[in-house]
Amino acid sequence: MESIKLKKITAVWVIAVLTLFVVSIVLGILMRLNQAEVIKQSPGIFYTNMTTHGVTMIGIWFVAGMAAINYLMERYVKTNFTANITALILTVVGVLMLWTSTFLGKFHAGWTFLYPLPFKIMWEKWATPLFLASLCVLTVGWLIWSLSLVAQILKKYTIAQSFAWQHLKKNPTVETPPFILISMITLFGVITCLISAAVLMGLLFTEYFSNGSFVNDPLLIKNLTYFFGHTIANEMLYLGLAVIYEIFSEVSGRPKWKTTWYVALAWNCTLVFVLTAFFHHLYMDFVQPEGLQIVGQLASYMASLPAAGVTVFSIFIAVYRNKINWSLTNLLFYIGIAGWCIGGLGAVIDATISNNFLLHNTLWVPAHFHTYNAMGNVLFSLGFFYWFATQYSEKKISSSLTRISLGILLIGGAGFLLAFYLGGADSIPRRYSNYPAELSAGSSLALMGAVFAITYLIAILIFFYKISKGCLKILSSRAA
Repeated sequence: MESIKLKKITAVWVIAVLTLFVVSIVLGILMRLNQAEVIKQSPGIFYTNMTTHGVTMIGIWFVAGMAAINYLMERYVKTNFTANITALILTVVGVLMLWTSTFLGKFHAGWTFLYPLPFKIMWEKWATPLFLASLCVLTVGWLIWSLSLVAQILKKYTIAQSFAWQHLKKNPTVETPPFILISMITLFGVITCLISAAVLMGLLFTEYFSNGSFVNDPLLIKNLTYFFGHTIANEMLYLGLAVIYEIFSEVSGRPKWKTTWYVALAWNCTLVFVLTAFFHHLYMDFVQPEGLQIVGQLASYMASLPAAGVTVFSIFIAVYRNKINWSLTNLLFYIGIAGWCIGGLGAVIDATISNNFLLHNTLWVPAHFHTYNAMGNVLFSLGFFYWFATQYSEKKISSSLTRISLGILLIGGAGFLLAFYLGGADSIPRRYSNYPAELSAGSSLALMGAVFAITYLIAILIFFYKISKGCLKILSSRAA
């Protein structure tokens, strides 16, 4: 019975994520069309769409990774169904509250809602507390879910074993699977940043309802905002990597990967680096202690090396001169790794202090984070979605449709991202709703980005249709 319930709630997560993804892509296309002057939106509507698009995208791909590791974790430990359903309910409630605050309340302070913007009321007065409350609801749901998974891991493995510390020595008596190691490392980071989000929301609510008697320190609020936002945006990528470590070799017909000393060391180092890399968002804040700025640059460089280096090496060894059973699942994983690395390289370039002065407020920033999301993390989750939706179905997606949809996805994604990179290299500012005549190249690139984004959307709709059919069969099935 529990197996049926887990399959069905995972199917609901998959359909919900893909539905919200399509809506969010449409919002992004509308923004690019507005910048291209094909359509006309008021600045208020543009920034409302930008706020909704940003927060929704980060949220859905975080829960996509959580749903995937929750499903696969049943191979090792018993997961908590109540925590899973609680997270689903609170995510739905949180998204509805968020969309109400933006679409109806016209809240448009951006996904980062940088202080003191939420208090500069340029929308319905009730929209600010509702927006903050929506983030509280999402934080509570995700924190419950994350803590439940950690608790279940610790019922079987000690803290040292869950972090694979015994693998740093020769011949460990207990083997920690890579999936458990990466999940534990990631969940620890997730819990840390969600707790910081709770503190952040508490401080913002206190100021909002204090009638001016309490004022926050802007630098503290910005540190908390980016520690929360930057960290969770990175951790959702690592959730996808945990899935890849678990099923890439399985679907490829290769031996299952094992935890070695260098895998254990790399991921433990990643835990430290990913929690300190956010300082690169505060280079422009000259009152930030200089030591933290240096930590931000070093951590940004080093965060990409252990996890990326080990993962890329593992993938390369798995496929090099080996017979691989290629399917849509491992193709998406393989291409997604490339997108993740390219986007990570773009991030490292921007995180270099001397470059950051030139690139930080240009389209280079959305270029790099759209790369490791739209062509990295999204592909990780799509690979899992396809694998999950078809493993219980006798009818597989035809190879011709696979090639066509994957080709459309790659063409659309590459062109969409290229428009951002060209704009960043040309110093086109980000977050502009319209470009002045002096930045006319921004409008042309926006049109290019919109056309390729529509192409990307077509591919996503094909995946959505095929994957949802499999999920609906799971939901209608009574078999375990």
